[in-house]
Amino acid sequence: MILVHNYGLAIFFFAVTMICWGSWANTQKLAARNWRFELFYWDLTLGLLLTATLAAFTVGSMGSEGRPFLQDLAQADASSIANAMLGGIVWNLGNILLVAAIAVAGMSVGFPIGGGIAWILGIGFNFILILIDKGSPEGNVLLLFTGVAVIIAAIYLSMLSYKRLSREQKKPSAKGILLSVAAGVLIAFFYGLVVKSLDNTFLSGGTGTLTPFTGVFFFAVGVTVSTPIFNPIFMRYPVQGEPVKMKEYFKGSLKTHSTGIIGGFIWMLGMVVSFMSAGAANPAISYGLSNAAPVVAILWGIFIWKEFKGAPKSTNTLLVIMFVCFLIGLVLITMSNS
Repeated sequence: MILVHNYGLAIFFFAVTMICWGSWANTQKLAARNWRFELFYWDLTLGLLLTATLAAFTVGSMGSEGRPFLQDLAQADASSIANAMLGGIVWNLGNILLVAAIAVAGMSVGFPIGGGIAWILGIGFNFILILIDKGSPEGNVLLLFTGVAVIIAAIYLSMLSYKRLSREQKKPSAKGILLSVAAGVLIAFFYGLVVKSLDNTFLSGGTGTLTPFTGVFFFAVGVTVSTPIFNPIFMRYPVQGEPVKMKEYFKGSLKTHSTGIIGGFIWMLGMVVSFMSAGAANPAISYGLSNAAPVVAILWGIFIWKEFKGAPKSTNTLLVIMFVCFLIGLVLITMSNS
């Protein structure tokens, strides 16, 4: 398999992950013109699984490091597979809630709140895993948690901005915020669960734990097996609009279905390069940088999709401060690895 060990190159790939995870929801926005998010989600899941499988048989099987995918699959134990799949299941429920939040409140609200909460909780969770595993923290803890504090401020500003927009449009704001918060709490824990399934040494003889690409593959399997459980609930009891029937999915055009699959490809590409590079930084840092997706999503939502058009003028100031806070938090987290 192919892995990244250089910290500078790893930072580049974490930035790629940030862009992918902050941009995939554009495909949902495109599909939403004539396609409900509940239907979009079936294609997103397919795109995730196809991309993870492709990665396992290419970058996960090439190169001279560790075990190739099929060899790793043969030696994998049940607990490692279960951890990776559980990470996929937890992420999946959180992501469906995030997609619902985006449908209700938009990218520039769902991501800063949901993604921001997932960001700070995930950093804390992975930091605790480091303490349990190694007994002492890595990097500059003060910088790391100062960055977290700044991100918390940005999340608060995002909520405040959305409330002002909702007040101007005379629509309730609670639903979008609650969906975003619930999504963030769930998504925060998926990364640590998948990391827990991985082998830190990738010994050729096998230890039962997984290489990154096998871990990502079983993560995608977890998503795939849980979507038929979670998504029909959202179809029957939608967060907005009328219930959706499965027969409507088969009426979609090739272009519509392709949009969701491309969305899954974009998200999973970010997952693959993040785990390919995770060995070059501790899990708290790699998670913190990879999950800086709200920084990207804010730009898409505000400038491309015009989600705050019509908001009070003072809201623009809040949005600028919010974005700056996210950037400052990102820089502090990056610097904390030194």
